[in-house]
Amino acid sequence: MRFRNLAGFAAALLIGALCGGLIGPRPAEAVAREIIELQRDVTTLLQGQKDIATQVTQDHTVMRTLIEQSNDTVGKLNGTMSGLQKSVQDVQANSGARLDTMSTQVQGLSDNLEEIKSRLGKLNQQLVDLQGTMQNIDSKISGGAVAPSSTVPTSAPASSSPQPTGSPTAAASPAPNADTLYSNGLRDITSGKYDLARSEFQDYLKYYGDTDLASNAQFYLGEIAYSQRQYSQAVAEYEKVLTVYPKSFKLAPARLKKGMALIELGQKSSGVKELREVVKRYPGTEEERRARARLKELGVAAAAA
Repeated sequence: MRFRNLAGFAAALLIGALCGGLIGPRPAEAVAREIIELQRDVTTLLQGQKDIATQVTQDHTVMRTLIEQSNDTVGKLNGTMSGLQKSVQDVQANSGARLDTMSTQVQGLSDNLEEIKSRLGKLNQQLVDLQGTMQNIDSKISGGAVAPSSTVPTSAPASSSPQPTGSPTAAASPAPNADTLYSNGLRDITSGKYDLARSEFQDYLKYYGDTDLASNAQFYLGEIAYSQRQYSQAVAEYEKVLTVYPKSFKLAPARLKKGMALIELGQKSSGVKELREVVKRYPGTEEERRARARLKELGVAAAAA
């Protein structure tokens, strides 16, 4: 289009010059000079049009190259995004198990702290009792209440005679220390030694099933089974916490993990029911937050319709 306009303009100039020459007589040299100038202008215009066409062709080539490079870049970005999406999906798939492991470890550390506090309280009480005993002894010594002859027995007690080697009393082994059993169980569960921790918590329940920490030991049996993906066993262990120890402070986490174990077993309706019970019974707790998050992942409401 631009070339046609330039050619038309040159033709118009040439025709105008010729017409002017015909209308008014002019010297031959002037006419020839004007014709030469017009030819030069036409040549310049044609050369400019050619340069413009060449520039347009070059610009088109550059644009096509840029578009191809952009397409390659977009393709690489799409590949990178696909890789990132896959990585995110893998992380999401593994995050549940990692969170459960971290939750178990945090529970163990928290109970370690509670046990230390309990031991400190016992030691403090023992010190108080020891001080009272020492004061009583000091008062008796200072008052002369104990006579020297009263400390000498008139005859040896019958129970002081040696027992037969094969008697039941000599054969019976003493129960392991409660604090040692529980501490070892917590140490081993937090370090991933689940089989050893299971044995220690089972022994604790065997010898000290009526103590304040018995429900904790029972809960950790469920945690060990859950960590080892033995979900049926985990449900049974958590259920014992709920039924045998109704006043335990492990009720909320036991019900939460029972619901999650049921979901892992494919019993979605039963698991959702347990999670909704956590939301209903323990508002404002960490267990309620985790139950709501799991229900959201399952695409169900936190409360029954």
